[in-house]
Amino acid sequence: MVRIIKHKMSTSNDGREFVSLKVQGGIEPVQSLQTGKIYLTARTAYVATTFDEQTAAALVGSELPGKVVKVASEPYEYTSERTGEL
Repeated sequence: MVRIIKHKMSTSNDGREFVSLKVQGGIEPVQSLQTGKIYLTARTAYVATTFDEQTAAALVGSELPGKVVKVASEPYEYTSERTGEL
């Protein structure tokens, strides 16, 4: 299960505003590379929505089936339209 923990307003490249929800997966133990000790963490991700801000705010605390996973991908280049930075 993932839990909705926060919402935020975002702006698309063409200037339109939309609402994103921050979701958090379950806790998982991780071993520190530096100390070797175990600590607990939870993965998070933002998901774009079509909800208005009031609806998104009301959804905070809700749970959905699924999990947050890190997926390997090929490197790619992205140029920021705002700054021109690669």
